[in-house]
Amino acid sequence: MVQTKADLIKEAKTRGITLDPKAKIGEIKEALRTDNTAQQPTQEKIKNEEKTILTAKAGKRSAKAQAEAAAKEKKEMRKIAGQETPAKVSPVIKTRSRRERRGKHYRESADFIEMNKRYGLAEAVSLAKKTSYVKFDATVELHVNLSVDPRHADQNVRDSVVLPAGTGKKVRVAVLCDDPALAKTAGADLFDVDTLLAAIDKGMTDFDILIATSAFMPRLGKYARILGPRGLMPNPKSGTVTSDIDKAVREAKAGRVEYRVDTTGIIHVGIGKVSFSDEQLIENIQTVLASIQANKPSAVKSNYIAAVHLATSMGPSVAVDLTI
Repeated sequence: MVQTKADLIKEAKTRGITLDPKAKIGEIKEALRTDNTAQQPTQEKIKNEEKTILTAKAGKRSAKAQAEAAAKEKKEMRKIAGQETPAKVSPVIKTRSRRERRGKHYRESADFIEMNKRYGLAEAVSLAKKTSYVKFDATVELHVNLSVDPRHADQNVRDSVVLPAGTGKKVRVAVLCDDPALAKTAGADLFDVDTLLAAIDKGMTDFDILIATSAFMPRLGKYARILGPRGLMPNPKSGTVTSDIDKAVREAKAGRVEYRVDTTGIIHVGIGKVSFSDEQLIENIQTVLASIQANKPSAVKSNYIAAVHLATSMGPSVAVDLTI
């Protein structure tokens, strides 16, 4: 049924809608339509009203308690339905090996060495020199694992040996003796007693080896805290406490090295430089190994030398088989 303008105006007055006297039919219909929309609640409002729950600040009717109860109810329903949520399995993180965690140049050098393989002494020396990737003249190190217990005094392997080819280092030798002229003639770098003691008293140790006669050891007692931690305290076992100053200085200059087993039963000693020939390094290694063998404790019956490795400064290690 078509409504006339009069019918529309009458309906608008019934709803209490104020109209412009000059309003057209389209405008009146639009006003009626807008009034219908305002009076009808939206679906969202109805939905919210249905979900409205009276809550309290605390107790069973609090929002938190009601949420926990709802979650518990859902969990029970899943159990009944056999749809229990499986436990989350944390991803397994693969641990990289020690070699993989090293730098690029180290890994490239380590590729020349076969894992779990022992090389003959000559081949091991050649490999150690080949895998040295640093730009300076690196030190070749010998690491010997002994079957000893350093906690026992009789198994604390320690000695000093003169390397036939030297160490490749320039050694500064200081001497404390009653005849400074003799120390100077022998080739000592520091030999003035008063000057040397004054420098040590200030904590200055500008030398690599300190040689002293037994008469000067009481005077060095108060400097033990300075010299001891730096490995400079003279010791009869290392040949740095002696009356033969000339021989001690010449051996120190020629390349005498001191070795001592550490707390894990391993001896670490530098036996030359990468610039040395293979023959020089082999001769030095054989000299050190012979000295270690000669100092075998009586308590160790067999398998005294458990393992031998060669390495250069910052380079990978090469396992050595002494039977080859």
